[in-house]
Amino acid sequence: MKKNHDAAFKAKVALEAIKGEKTMAQLASEYGVHPNQIGQWKKRLLKDLPSLFSDRRKREGKEVQAETDELYRQIGQLKVELDWLKKKSQLLG
Repeated sequence: MKKNHDAAFKAKVALEAIKGEKTMAQLASEYGVHPNQIGQWKKRLLKDLPSLFSDRRKREGKEVQAETDELYRQIGQLKVELDWLKKKSQLLG
C-alpha cells in the first residue's frame, strides 16, 4: 500500500538524511519509509535548494513587471481621455 506524505514530512526526513547523523536504514526504520525513498527526497532537496533563493528575485521581478504594465495601461487610458476632452473643449470653444 502506497502512502502519501506531505511536503513538510518529506523535507524533515530529507534534511535528517543530509545531516548524516543517522544511517538511511535508521531513518527508514524511524519514519517508516523505504531507504530508497529517503534517498530520492534527499537528492531532490539538494537539487532544488539553490532555486529557493533565486525564485524570490524572479517573483519580485514579475511583480515589478506587472506593476509597470499596469501603470503603462493607465497612462494609455489617461491619454485617450485627455484627447477626448481636448476635442470636446474645441467644439465648445
